[in-house]
Amino acid sequence: MKRLQAAPVLLLHPTDNVLVCCRAVRAGERFDISPDEALHVLQDTELGHKLARRALAAGEKVIKYGAPIGSMTAAVQAGGWIHLHNMKSDYIGAHTRAARVDAT
Repeated sequence: MKRLQAAPVLLLHPTDNVLVCCRAVRAGERFDISPDEALHVLQDTELGHKLARRALAAGEKVIKYGAPIGSMTAAVQAGGWIHLHNMKSDYIGAHTRAARVDAT
């Protein structure tokens, strides 16, 4: 009997241009996303991080859950790691959410 393996990535919505890693993936891995779509991982990427489903240009919206979550700050090829080094939130600055208490 063939053992089922967990998918290495998850496509959360059909219009997403990113995939979420369900485990750490390593550069050089290749796997099918669907019967018509495959992905070649370009660099080691940790659990929970995103991979580009297709090439994305600088300034292009990052789509996750079928909605924009930010914009690319640098281009990335399909299978490339997407994180704070090459994308930014369009809504709040990353790591700038400091607690603030106004003196009265």
